[in-house]
Amino acid sequence: MSGTLKWLYDRVYTPLPMTEDKQEVEECHRQLIERLDKQERRLVLRIIDAKDHIAAERSVDSFICGFRLAWGMANELNHYMKERPVPENDSGPDTLA
Repeated sequence: MSGTLKWLYDRVYTPLPMTEDKQEVEECHRQLIERLDKQERRLVLRIIDAKDHIAAERSVDSFICGFRLAWGMANELNHYMKERPVPENDSGPDTLA
């Protein structure tokens, strides 16, 4: 099921635009290129790649957990509504008392 939820995440989720953050990352990257030797740059880039991977995995996991929570709540509400019929004077869940 996680494969299906990952597919749904890829189809539905739209990342927030973070232009300021991206510009800051690019500026810091440029400064690192100027200050560090090649071996040190590779190490820093490996750290950044690993952190990006962790962030992406957490984003997918958060989406899947939220989807499963919503699915469980919908199933529980459906079960509750079957056991307790809606009163005749209630026109639905949008009606405020």
